[in-house]
Amino acid sequence: MNVVSWRSRVLAIAGAAFACACAHGEPTQHDEFHWTGVENVVAIGDLHGDYDQYIKVMRDAGLVNSRGRWKGGRTHLVQTGDVPDRGPSSRKIIDHLRELKKQAERKGGYVHTLIGNHEAMNTYGDLRYVHPGEYEAFTSRNSQQLREQQWQFTLNQLQQSKPEEFELLDLEAYRARWEEQVPLGWVELRLNWAPQGEYGQWVLSNPVAVMVNDTIFLHGGISPEYCKLSLRELTEQAHQEILHFDPQRENIISDEKGPLWYRGLALENEASFSETLDKILERYGASRIVVGHTPTGGVVWPRFGQRVVVNDTGLAAYYGSNDGFLVLENGTAVAAYGDARLELPNTDADRIDYLEKVVALKPDNEALADRLALLINPPPPVPGPELDADALNPEAEPEALAGVETPLSPDICQPATH
Repeated sequence: MNVVSWRSRVLAIAGAAFACACAHGEPTQHDEFHWTGVENVVAIGDLHGDYDQYIKVMRDAGLVNSRGRWKGGRTHLVQTGDVPDRGPSSRKIIDHLRELKKQAERKGGYVHTLIGNHEAMNTYGDLRYVHPGEYEAFTSRNSQQLREQQWQFTLNQLQQSKPEEFELLDLEAYRARWEEQVPLGWVELRLNWAPQGEYGQWVLSNPVAVMVNDTIFLHGGISPEYCKLSLRELTEQAHQEILHFDPQRENIISDEKGPLWYRGLALENEASFSETLDKILERYGASRIVVGHTPTGGVVWPRFGQRVVVNDTGLAAYYGSNDGFLVLENGTAVAAYGDARLELPNTDADRIDYLEKVVALKPDNEALADRLALLINPPPPVPGPELDADALNPEAEPEALAGVETPLSPDICQPATH
């Protein structure tokens, strides 16, 4: 039996075991990070402030009715982070998810909202990707006054720290540039997203990762550098860094190998990284990891024989409004595109047939056509990230992800002893 078919058989056995558990038992929460016996799981990737696309996908998934209220019964929804930035309606989505969580729990379902890198960035004030509409959502009748107070604070700081420069400053021109950086609503957004604010507290109420049945969900991924940590420890460390963020020190929420930023599961060469992935899955007792963060150009994309599913299809308008989400039902993984449902292939060899079906559903998506062409006629293999995934990912930093061939430590993911 070859390696691929062996892994497929293991995945099928694991899925069947969980299907049996679901059919004969109640959903069970073991702690804040582990659930078993859940019949139906819907996973939705990065939303980036696009409320219309969010609601469309939620309706396509059968989770909300025409009024936006929960109708998913005992389904578990997992939103894998990056609700804010790049779009205008982040606050509206978050408010809806918070209310939906209450409704779902009353019906026996659950809403898991996970921390993405953009949630963390907002808590510590990295606002490079904030959309003008996100500031506007926080404006009030006090916005002018609050911004004026911020202006006076800025002038005082500048005068005290650089008095000579301050004397030569063209205040009118400086004020105009400053107002571009600090629009109305900026102060309120910062206050609300700070760790003590309403939305900062929402972030701190969310985990980095959860495991439902045999599948781990998180935003970026679990790297070899962090797989010694339990799901609880990943979240606890992230929460502590949000509360006490130090921009001068690399930490779990800013590290490119950390669970919010890591792209290796989406980009690493499948042949060379497979053994490492096995160690990561074994450490957590999982069969599969589902991630967002790395845009796929419009496809729910299985990797490593479905041991990884990359689920950031680019739902938001910023990334092309590409519909797509993942459904795990009684152990079977299905990609959903509008009303269409396609079972994910268990082997890499079947991905061409799967992608051809997705391309047929989205004939105007040139990125998917390019991905299919690369899959059918791949370039000569090279070490490091896979070029097809990287080419569709505008945020990728390939120089930081290039693989280095080194022997794998047998205890790479073993928890540290204390």
